[in-house]
Amino acid sequence: MSGEEEFFDAVTGFDSDNSSGEFSEANQKVPGMIDVDTSKNSRSGKSGERPPQENGIQKHRTALPAPMFTRSDFSVWSILKKCIGLELSKITMPIAFNEPLSFLQRITEYMEHVYLIHRASCQPRPLERMQIVAAFAVSAVASQWERTGKPFNPLLGETYELVREDLGFRFISEQVSHHPPVSAFYSEGLSQDFVFHGSIYPKLKFWGKSVEAEPRGTITLELLKHNEAYTWTNPTCCVHNVIIGKLWIEQYGTMEILNHRTGDKCILHFKPCGLFGKELHRVEGYIQDKNKKKLFMLYGKWTECLWGIEPGLYESFKKQERRGGHPKKVQPDDGPDKADSNEAGELADDVPMTQETVQVIPGSKLLWRINSRPPNSAQMYNFTSFTVSLNELESGMEKTLPPTDCRLRPDIRGMENGNMDLASQEKERLEEKQREARRERAKEEAEWRTRWFYPGSNPYTGTPDWLYAGDYFERNFSDCPDIY
Repeated sequence: MSGEEEFFDAVTGFDSDNSSGEFSEANQKVPGMIDVDTSKNSRSGKSGERPPQENGIQKHRTALPAPMFTRSDFSVWSILKKCIGLELSKITMPIAFNEPLSFLQRITEYMEHVYLIHRASCQPRPLERMQIVAAFAVSAVASQWERTGKPFNPLLGETYELVREDLGFRFISEQVSHHPPVSAFYSEGLSQDFVFHGSIYPKLKFWGKSVEAEPRGTITLELLKHNEAYTWTNPTCCVHNVIIGKLWIEQYGTMEILNHRTGDKCILHFKPCGLFGKELHRVEGYIQDKNKKKLFMLYGKWTECLWGIEPGLYESFKKQERRGGHPKKVQPDDGPDKADSNEAGELADDVPMTQETVQVIPGSKLLWRINSRPPNSAQMYNFTSFTVSLNELESGMEKTLPPTDCRLRPDIRGMENGNMDLASQEKERLEEKQREARRERAKEEAEWRTRWFYPGSNPYTGTPDWLYAGDYFERNFSDCPDIY
């Protein structure tokens, strides 16, 4: 079998994309936030007739069917020891290191804090809109906190849809390429206030004790009422101690959000862990106009919150802080992880100690705070309440969904139900089915045809992108491929 014929479950799950929690924040009375009145939408019927639904589900589940499978009996070292410094695009991982979601579903987690987009659309001034867009961009990576399992690599042609009338959006994604793996997505507000789209193809490398996911692909948010488009790329995500020791995650790198209409730019620095873990999870940055004049300062943690403050107050506080000296550094934890070593004789990376929460500067305003995770989250792959509902499938939904939807994947369903043997068998069957389909296309000299997206250029950056072709929600699925 040639390399082109082989199917590999690429470790794309270490990237991307949101945060913890219940839907409380989307329903709280946050200043400047709007309520999406779905009763006025034809999909919801008359006011008071029934609660908002997502794909026919009135009440979302709060737990998975089975608890998380233990990974303690598996060693990754035997698989990864020959791959140091290489890109992880052709490495098969044991299913025990997965989580019961497709990468397409993990991308959907960008939408957990969609209320921020609705809120940004209601702001009268460009600066205020940029503040909330920056908060949304940070919130979109927050659910990766403590998510050390990797999603299933999507099959070519796999899709996922999510319609949330209660949160005011609908979402569609498709796996448009297998080598390299590319996932395209498109979302729109049900009240026609925004369009959110992009294509994701992270580049992953193994560095001996960690796996690093470098983001590729542009994310675009359009606020239709203001004729504004914002573009950015996510920070790099790194999972430490994949061989031995306690797994932990950090995000680092610079995120630049550009308002293509005004020229305003938000520059956010996701801090690397640093000495003694002092900078772990910290985000700092500012908003500047097209002349590079600083208009607003931002700070917080991508795992907790984002605050903003006027530049003058920020500089005054920092100056006073410098005069008062630096706080005492926290000493590193010399716990049991310190003594851990792998088969290569290397020590595990120390897990940084939990630092004090964000110090709020007087005069700051809160832009975003993470939702609390459900109490049983640790037994559910550290899923948020939003994430727990993503693979929910009730009787009758199959009639509405295309046959390519992630919810219908038997290997993911088997893992979610706690049947690891079935999940592993189905995963192997699907991989072989995809290999055979590729061989048939090669024989007939036929190219794969995507259904809902087409290759093109991003209308704002000019960079290569996958664009939504439309018509998915007309629900004509007669020509969908048989991939499961």
